[in-house]
Amino acid sequence: MARNAAPTRTMPPAWPLDVRLMNGVAVGVFALAALALAAAAVAWLSRAPLFTLRAVQLDGDLTRNSVGTVRANALPLLRGNFFSIDLQQARAAFQTVPWVRQAVVRRVWPNRLAVRLEEHQAAALWQGPGEAGSGGERLVNSHGEIFEANLGDVEDEALPQFSGPDDSAAQMLALYRRLQPALAPLALEIAALHLSGRGSWRVELDNGASVELGRGSADEVLARTDRFVRTVGQVTGRYQQPLVYADLRHTDGYAVRLRGVTTTAPAVKTNN
Repeated sequence: MARNAAPTRTMPPAWPLDVRLMNGVAVGVFALAALALAAAAVAWLSRAPLFTLRAVQLDGDLTRNSVGTVRANALPLLRGNFFSIDLQQARAAFQTVPWVRQAVVRRVWPNRLAVRLEEHQAAALWQGPGEAGSGGERLVNSHGEIFEANLGDVEDEALPQFSGPDDSAAQMLALYRRLQPALAPLALEIAALHLSGRGSWRVELDNGASVELGRGSADEVLARTDRFVRTVGQVTGRYQQPLVYADLRHTDGYAVRLRGVTTTAPAVKTNN
């Protein structure tokens, strides 16, 4: 019995080359037309009155500034509408406002900006090299950053004063935060902290006394301070006079000067 022959598959005829080229050109033209229409739509949207920025919503820290102050300082610097505004430039505009440390800016459809502000928290007054008596108004914030502000806006009159190289503010704040608790047993506050260009530390206390802490790492400075705090009461108790000056830069002890005592007391040796 004869088998049926397998059906043969016929291939569709190939389009001529000129037809294929014409189809490709047509697709390209349609693509370019679509892109042109999209660009025209974007251009129209960028100029449409609906997307003109009409409101700025402020949130976050507004202790030092009022809403009116922030807007008066920042809004004149903003350029563009909802679509065209550069958010990084807008962020920089809000950070020009006094006391503003950081601003986060985002778009809110269809014509608003939402801005969250973080203000500087003053931790110390700052006096850089050569600034004594210059009238400069700079402070150190809680992150160890130097910023400019109106000192009349500072309610805390007990802020310590830092003086040192401009790149040392964070280092000075870190040491201050360790030194102040170390001095607590003496019931004294740090009024000023100084760092010389050669790396030597000095504190001025709220009773007028000055203490040379010397050079070295923070741990080394703290070790000398702890030794001083544990034993200075023996010296002041013996003479019944308040401390005027102390020098902790000695290897085996420290030297002190008391009010009414004109000679410097010998270094006080301690057992560590």
